[in-house]
Amino acid sequence: MGRTHASTEPTKPQPHRLVWRLRRAMRQRSTAPFIEAYVASIAQRVPVLYLVIVFDVLLLLASFHQAAPAILQIVGLALLVVPAIRGRAWLPQRILVRSLAEKRRALNQMSAVGGLFALTFMVWTMVLGLYGSVEQRMLVQYVLAVTAFASMVALAQAPRTAFNVALAFSIPATGIFLASHNADAIQLALVQVVFTATMMIAIFTNHYEFVRRELISQRLARQLARTARESRANFRRATIDDLTGVLNRRAILQALRDVLLPAGPGEVTRPLPWLALVDLDGFKHVNDTYGHGAGDAVLRAVAERIGAQRAVLAHGRLGGDEFAILFDGAFDRAEARAACRHLSSVVRRPILFNGTRLRVLCSVGLYRLDQTETSACLERADAALYKAKQLGDGAVVLFGTDDEAALRERALISRQFHDSVLEDRVRLVYQPVIDLRDGRVVSAEAFARWSPDGRVWQPPSMFMEMAQATGRMADVTRVVLTRAIQECRPGERGVALSVNLSPRDVVRDGIADTLANITMAAGGSPADLILDVTERALIDDPRRATRQLEALRARGFRIALDDFGAGWSSLSQLRDLPLDLIKLHGALAEALPTDPGARAVVGMIVALSWQLGLDCTIKGVETEAQAEAARALGIHRMQGFHFGAPDSADVIMAGLKARVA
Repeated sequence: MGRTHASTEPTKPQPHRLVWRLRRAMRQRSTAPFIEAYVASIAQRVPVLYLVIVFDVLLLLASFHQAAPAILQIVGLALLVVPAIRGRAWLPQRILVRSLAEKRRALNQMSAVGGLFALTFMVWTMVLGLYGSVEQRMLVQYVLAVTAFASMVALAQAPRTAFNVALAFSIPATGIFLASHNADAIQLALVQVVFTATMMIAIFTNHYEFVRRELISQRLARQLARTARESRANFRRATIDDLTGVLNRRAILQALRDVLLPAGPGEVTRPLPWLALVDLDGFKHVNDTYGHGAGDAVLRAVAERIGAQRAVLAHGRLGGDEFAILFDGAFDRAEARAACRHLSSVVRRPILFNGTRLRVLCSVGLYRLDQTETSACLERADAALYKAKQLGDGAVVLFGTDDEAALRERALISRQFHDSVLEDRVRLVYQPVIDLRDGRVVSAEAFARWSPDGRVWQPPSMFMEMAQATGRMADVTRVVLTRAIQECRPGERGVALSVNLSPRDVVRDGIADTLANITMAAGGSPADLILDVTERALIDDPRRATRQLEALRARGFRIALDDFGAGWSSLSQLRDLPLDLIKLHGALAEALPTDPGARAVVGMIVALSWQLGLDCTIKGVETEAQAEAARALGIHRMQGFHFGAPDSADVIMAGLKARVA
């Protein structure tokens, strides 16, 4: 009996398996990353393809303009519309910015439109060739070959569309060649079939490799994203400030929490450390003048100098230009203060940066830890730092018993302010502005007072900061503006009402619409109001503040620059800011009778205000000599105790009636 041997011949692929492979090669992935990849790849070539088609159509129209019938030429012109529109839509700068759904629709449309247009183009060119000479028919065949080749190359990443286009070009051409029963035509048909098949194999292979590379790229992108997330998590957990190399905010606060923990059984109880908060004076000037690189150099140098001090247990950067230091608790009050003063002197030493000697000062708030809560310790050190910054010149302030009492009182008042019903706890007083030319009251300035109990009334300097800290500034503005309009009724009495805007209000988004709505709801008109803005309100963000002032004027409000001539005054503000009037600071009024320099400054301001068309008012006039000195310089509008102390609306309006009578 013979033995049966396994066949060594390769198994022939089954027809259905070939079809499956063909479909797999043609299948375009539909996930979002693949849609993006397809569109990005196709957009680099398809506009060029449409440009080639436009050129080919124009070339054929030019060649056959005398030989072909008019109807064929009209069809050719109509064919130009499709590639022009499609080519513009597939420009990278247009297609890549579309949404995912729009890109998906564009790919689907390409598959349908591509085959139909190719078939139409093929039929048109073949019919066109019937009317031409031998050379023109050769041109038609050449154009078809070039267009078919360009189409399949451009659509390499859209195999379904490429397959439709290939069928549209090859089937009609092959049919025409075979129907001619000419040996040369049959050879051309064979070449057409072989060329199309070869191109499609290349396209399918290219698409398969494209899909494989894209899958690898997506897998790598996911791995990189996961690594990035882990890296960010590690960074957040890190304890070192990236810029200065010292502890970051999270780490230094943790160090503070650790020293506040009570000693465990058997542990030696040590005195609690000193907490010092350090804030740099002049740092903003360095940043603005020399750039952030210089600011970074200053922060690194200061951090290094802090670390070089003796008895520093830990130090870190809280953020911006503020640092926290834990000094050894073995220091007594004098030693702790001396250590901070030495630090202040060290920090003020020049810092070299690109050949420039940079200088900053540091204010220090010092506090002996005796609270169990981190926030309470920071609050007390910050209160001392606030006082040090007010003193200036790199001062050191130690938080003491008086500060503790003031802090507790402030905390109590803050809670009372936060919980108070402003309509019941805010009242207004008004001070008239007099025009000395006729003794007429031209406006009245409203001043807000707040009381926690209805008996003791505090001025804005005492409660406006609490309003900002508690987030009630908008409520204060609404109550003050509404009540001032209702009490004074400026539209009826013909007297302008002047209301102060806080620095926070000046830069608040939508403030113009908000104030206009409040004004009209209270029965007033923006034209009757003067909004007083201090110079200090313009420091932090002058461009934004200017835009807001312009918006307020556009709504009909008048804008006054209040307390001009104090602090950092600049005459250029009068030219650059959208203003209607200026109010000179009371310190100038006090100095006018005796100080020639003050008179010279006021004279320049008045002259410039005249040239700019601005009204000028001087505040704080308390004596006849001050009033006469101001009048001599050309100022006619005055405000101060010499003409009347702030009082209720009824008293002020009664005085207005008396003056009118």
